[in-house]
Amino acid sequence: MSACPIQVLSAVTTPSDTLARPVTEGEQVGLRDALSRVPDPRGPRGLRYPLAGLLTVAVCAVATGASSVAAIADWLHDLDDIGRARLGFVRGVPAMTTMWRLLIRLDADLLAAVLAGWLRTRTRPAGPLRKRYRQVIAVDGKTVRGARRPDGRQVHLLSALDTSTGIVLAQVTVAAKSNEIPAFTPLLDAVEQVLGHLTGLLFVADALHTQTSHANEIAARGAYLLIPVKGNQPLLHAQLKALPWAQIPVGHQARDRGHGRSETRTVKAVTLHTPGGIRFLHAQQAIRITRTRTLTATGKTSRETAYLTRAGLSCHGRRPEGTGAVRGAAAACRTPRPGHAEEDTRSDLLLPGTTGPRLVP
Repeated sequence: MSACPIQVLSAVTTPSDTLARPVTEGEQVGLRDALSRVPDPRGPRGLRYPLAGLLTVAVCAVATGASSVAAIADWLHDLDDIGRARLGFVRGVPAMTTMWRLLIRLDADLLAAVLAGWLRTRTRPAGPLRKRYRQVIAVDGKTVRGARRPDGRQVHLLSALDTSTGIVLAQVTVAAKSNEIPAFTPLLDAVEQVLGHLTGLLFVADALHTQTSHANEIAARGAYLLIPVKGNQPLLHAQLKALPWAQIPVGHQARDRGHGRSETRTVKAVTLHTPGGIRFLHAQQAIRITRTRTLTATGKTSRETAYLTRAGLSCHGRRPEGTGAVRGAAAACRTPRPGHAEEDTRSDLLLPGTTGPRLVP
């Protein structure tokens, strides 16, 4: 865990380009009320300053650009008497060392969960999702600048971002001598704690998370996982590459121009009914993205092809167990629907009840 949760605060309070509605008086109190649910790590004797007030100062200071404990303390000292009184500081204000001793003792993961829940209450709902769309959660890791462990190593976090609101729902600290893979399940637990459930959500991650254990966790919680397939899964990559993509129609194509180049992205998606299924547990569909870039100045053209797979529950909602069950689920899904051929190649089958191209990054 980092020495101070300032990086945790900044990760969930960084302003976005979206204009937020004005904060009302009730919402100002709401932040303090939300932070009051954080357990106080201090002893019960000799408390002079309210925990909720101190945490509110830390959140507001970081949101305005503070990147150190000294800057947080300066922000508090710059408040007028009325502002201090509203935050509960009626017996003076704490010194920087007092603020530092409190922050280093806090549970950073719990604080992040509380802040994420409060931010979700302030976010205007975008309205119900269209019938063929799903909520997308992006999972990614990052090394935190300015935060060090006691042994001098940098702190690495694994975060889950709600792409519809731009809010970091949860983040967990990756162990010093480990990587992001063991942190995936605790991150799912943290997201589930904030949202209440994961049913129907689509998680997107990089190729490092193309792991059967991740697919098991996602399927058990009723969610879906969209992941690229690269060299860390050679058999799966070879199988996806060998599919008859020339016979599969284009599901979506987009053209962009800028930064001295033009780019065309072509998406194809297919639900597979191959014997034995795909060589990845709970995988049901395959996606190919072809990016063609042309430099405006030289006319040089390059092409890049990426393969992805979508993992989740079987088409009938069952959770297969083992390779034999996967083959059974593939056979069950082979039953053609009215008006469709034996192998359905429509791109909107990227996710059941979802428009495929919208969900591909």
